[in-house]
Amino acid sequence: MQIGRLIGVTTRSFPYLWQAARILASRAILAYVFVFPVQLVNAQNSGELLLNNVRLIIGNGEVLENAALLIQGDTIAAVGRRSEMSLEENTRVIDLSGKTLIPALIDSHAHIGYEGYNSWGSENYSRETLIDHLQRYAYYGFSAVFSAGSDPEQIAHSVQQAQISGDFIGARFLFAAGMAPPGQGPNDQFLAHAIAVEEKTGQAILYGVASVQQAEAAVKQIAAKGISVIKIWVDDRGGSQQKLSPQLYRAITAAAREENIEVYVHQQYASDMPGLLDAGVSGFLHGRIGSDLDRAIAQQTAAANAFVVPNLGLGELRREAIGEDPFLRLSIPASVASRLGPSQQRQRSPTRDESREAELRASLGYLLDAGVDILLGTDAGAVPDHFFGYTGHRELEIFVRLGMTPMQAIVSATSKPAQRLGLERLGMLRQGYSADLLILDDNPLEDIRNTRSISAVYLKGKLIDREQLAARFAD
Repeated sequence: MQIGRLIGVTTRSFPYLWQAARILASRAILAYVFVFPVQLVNAQNSGELLLNNVRLIIGNGEVLENAALLIQGDTIAAVGRRSEMSLEENTRVIDLSGKTLIPALIDSHAHIGYEGYNSWGSENYSRETLIDHLQRYAYYGFSAVFSAGSDPEQIAHSVQQAQISGDFIGARFLFAAGMAPPGQGPNDQFLAHAIAVEEKTGQAILYGVASVQQAEAAVKQIAAKGISVIKIWVDDRGGSQQKLSPQLYRAITAAAREENIEVYVHQQYASDMPGLLDAGVSGFLHGRIGSDLDRAIAQQTAAANAFVVPNLGLGELRREAIGEDPFLRLSIPASVASRLGPSQQRQRSPTRDESREAELRASLGYLLDAGVDILLGTDAGAVPDHFFGYTGHRELEIFVRLGMTPMQAIVSATSKPAQRLGLERLGMLRQGYSADLLILDDNPLEDIRNTRSISAVYLKGKLIDREQLAARFAD
């Protein structure tokens, strides 16, 4: 996968990120932004910093107890025992006894720009809204987010350039071009707003294709713009849209392969997956796990080296009174929290269908047994009130409830998405990696909900002022 290369991370780490990144790397990219206004960075972020006496969850399944991590500038300079590290005379040392370090998280499927918290839709989409959303991800400890086929290219590039220039810090912004039959693709509500943003900005978001020739031409147009990921929709939306045909998605993937472009899929059913895998797609943004995703499909997915984003919280959280969750209330206005409290639609403790739970558990088990790369992704922002950052922590809880170990869940949110999105210096606590990490008060290996116990967030070695962010978000 060569999808996102982050400019601040490495020239190879974001080939698809943005044009500047591609200028520095082998090709221009579209998809990544670091966002933090300068005033959000703590003034004490200069010099060398040692985080000592701490549990390190590396991100690849390894754990180091009573270890140390040394940060120099924006980079992890050393990981291991303090006694084995050579420190500068003025190195700041923070004792983190009893705490845990994990890599900052990555959301592999979202749609930023449309959520206004007091409203949702095209009227909210702007450069400023994108930056706000990237900072909300930072608040919740995310270092990157992939926005899947719903962003106008020039605005997205301008945000990326601002991040490269250091105008702000936040989660790196990855995005893709969208492709479907003409005038179709996202859910019917979202589609109308994506088209409205296209009309408002005069910039491309969705590339409509009705023939093989159009598909091939659209891929070339996307490649010429330095975009290295295409997201396709293979879904008839319950009969309200036309489903992208196998002939067309095969043409798209073949042309994309020639241009070194990845193809990610929103598919309607698990039964769509075998044909898409045969065509050569790289991964699925909606896992469609359940009784239809059986062991054979899981094994075919593994053989094709394709990833799966289960994307379970989108349906589940809309039935919960999430406005009562203190972890969310910290970052939303009181009026929004009240609106999302208990109601006929939202329950404090929604009941779950046990047979459905069993199906999900079995299907996820097939993917795990087959060795499929499972990535954290939330679809945050695709519908109103499915919020950035918060939903990622909730998705991890669902993963563990359905059979993942806490360690597997953490890997799915750190090293796995970093590898699949081309973020080579993200996703692990390793020497030479970007200093993007969370300090947690409690151990998430004992309870995955402890990813909520955020004591501090560092991105590119900078301490994020979460209190200041929370105060702004709650206005």
